[in-house]
Amino acid sequence: MRFNIRGENLEVTDALRDFIIKKVEKLERYFDGSITTEVQVKLKVYENDTKVEITIPLKSLLLRAEEQHENMYAAIDLIVDKLERQVRKYKTKVNRKPRQEKAVNKQQSNAVLLMEPEVETECQEEGIQVVRTKRFNLKPMDTEEAVLQMNMLGHQFFVFTDAETSMTNIVYQRNDGKYGVIETE
Repeated sequence: MRFNIRGENLEVTDALRDFIIKKVEKLERYFDGSITTEVQVKLKVYENDTKVEITIPLKSLLLRAEEQHENMYAAIDLIVDKLERQVRKYKTKVNRKPRQEKAVNKQQSNAVLLMEPEVETECQEEGIQVVRTKRFNLKPMDTEEAVLQMNMLGHQFFVFTDAETSMTNIVYQRNDGKYGVIETE
């Protein structure tokens, strides 16, 4: 893993950097081989509080969590626990469900892979202001896995390619706590 650790209102010391690396590298035990991705870590300090955000984009999964706590080290411990739960939940779900015969080969795992970093742009068009653009490569998955990804990311909706129909669909959480799917034609 490569680490990009940034601090806002705080200087990232070597001890803090080593602590983060030591804790986050423990997640590698859940995967075959080493993880060759860049781990994004944001550390923020407020008057009486700290906030830690960690994002780990993997081929099959996007791990993201954030935690606020009075103590920076405690927040890091809590966030690593959250990431560990996300990985275990994903692994359990994927291993429990039998693999589909139509599924793409093992190298094309069922998830959204962030193709380019976020680009913040300002575009004035008829009074509408677009402040962020994201690009994704949509990989095939079923609705259940899309819901799992959406919940792990903490988003209100998730765009994916349906493995059976190869159509782009959107899954979202309704106000009653159930899920809805928007299918495109």
